[in-house]
Amino acid sequence: MRHILVTNAKGGCGKSTIATSLAAYFASEGYATALVDYDPQASALSWLAQRPEDYAPITGVPGYESGLKGVPRTAEYVIIDSPAGTRGKELAELVRKAETIVVPVLPSPIDIKAAERFVEELLEVGKVADKKAKAALVANRVKENTLIFEELDAVLSRLKVPYVASFREAQNYIRAYQRGLGIHELPPYLAWPDWEQWDPLIEWLDSRRSQPKG
Repeated sequence: MRHILVTNAKGGCGKSTIATSLAAYFASEGYATALVDYDPQASALSWLAQRPEDYAPITGVPGYESGLKGVPRTAEYVIIDSPAGTRGKELAELVRKAETIVVPVLPSPIDIKAAERFVEELLEVGKVADKKAKAALVANRVKENTLIFEELDAVLSRLKVPYVASFREAQNYIRAYQRGLGIHELPPYLAWPDWEQWDPLIEWLDSRRSQPKG
């Protein structure tokens, strides 16, 4: 069973959008998938409630109520969506539940500064410090050829966590989210540019680089 945590202490950075698209991707690939929502606002579970019945099934788990207790033993991928403001003991507790961590960061001065502080704290969490969990950074909702994206790109590139992908700001994410779909479940003529941007993250998740040794 593979546990992938999507987290960042900064709110509004697209954690639920990325978590739901990851869950949809693995489910559509034929894996038994669970989506655990630790945010009391339950954005990820609201997305799941909109999911059409004829798409690959995903088990929803209200982590804010029961933790991982509702995850089926048969689950092969468990995607964990964390709440905003996750720091300190709460962050350490969530990290203990995962082998892989994805940190989305927005291109804004506030988000960039917050990401630097968050990554510093994340690297000190025992499981990450002991290399028993691997993390990666993703630039999210970016507009290429802008100064703020250049700044974000430079900062993420020098942090001590792999910077593996950048996702453009696109209406496709809103279209998919409102319908209970992941970005990979939209028609190719609409979403192929986004699929290409997701390839590096999927490749990293499929590699040994994203998983602890042993």
